[in-house]
Amino acid sequence: MTSTVAQGSTAVVTGASSGIGAAAARRLAAAGYRVVLTARRAERIEALAEELSAAGHTAVAYPLDVTDRAAVDAFAGSLERVDVLINNAGGALGLDPVAQGDPADWRAMYEVNVLGVLHMTQALLPALIASGAGTVLVVSSTAGHGTYEGGGGYVAAKHGTHALTETLRLELVGEPVRVIEIAPGMVATEEFSLNRFGGDSDRAAQVYAGVAQPLTADDVADTIAWTVTRPQHVNVDLLVVRPRAQVSNTKVHRES
Repeated sequence: MTSTVAQGSTAVVTGASSGIGAAAARRLAAAGYRVVLTARRAERIEALAEELSAAGHTAVAYPLDVTDRAAVDAFAGSLERVDVLINNAGGALGLDPVAQGDPADWRAMYEVNVLGVLHMTQALLPALIASGAGTVLVVSSTAGHGTYEGGGGYVAAKHGTHALTETLRLELVGEPVRVIEIAPGMVATEEFSLNRFGGDSDRAAQVYAGVAQPLTADDVADTIAWTVTRPQHVNVDLLVVRPRAQVSNTKVHRES
């Protein structure tokens, strides 16, 4: 059973300029939501808003850095209604051992993956509660549920994301707000690994080398749209999604 999206229902998507965020925005717009696209790259989200509008959907772009609390508060103040918040903005930097990790990279990952979620959730929570049927969805990672060598900073940040989400669910019991966590494993998007390795395309390609079918951004967006459109009494607490070839953070089948 799929819930009917009420007219005017608004879904805010962070990190909507590419990858999972853009794919989720397309899925939610098709489901009937008015989609508010946020990301730092204005030209990307403006182009996506135009694409969705041309397809007959309702979408607006709002350039935003989720690590800037003053900007987030101003954004929240500009919205008349919020029914769904997709906390998708995040990312990884480097693959160094803990002993050689760059503290600046660790700080940057914590700020976007944890504090970014905190800023957006705190700023929009009053509106989500006022909607009478709000949803906070956090895109975390399997890195938030296990460790792997070289992933210390990202793993620590995503564990923080998971802890924030689980705690929020406990604290909001009794309120008309669902708290959902989607934890993807290996997803081949155009930018995640490229950004992680500072634009080194060869190194980024090696992440997926030999993996017949890593997840796509749309695979994850499909799970996002599915969980959000369940009847309001149904809360998908945690959904872990990996490609068939990946059974853990460290065990992946690669074809020769």
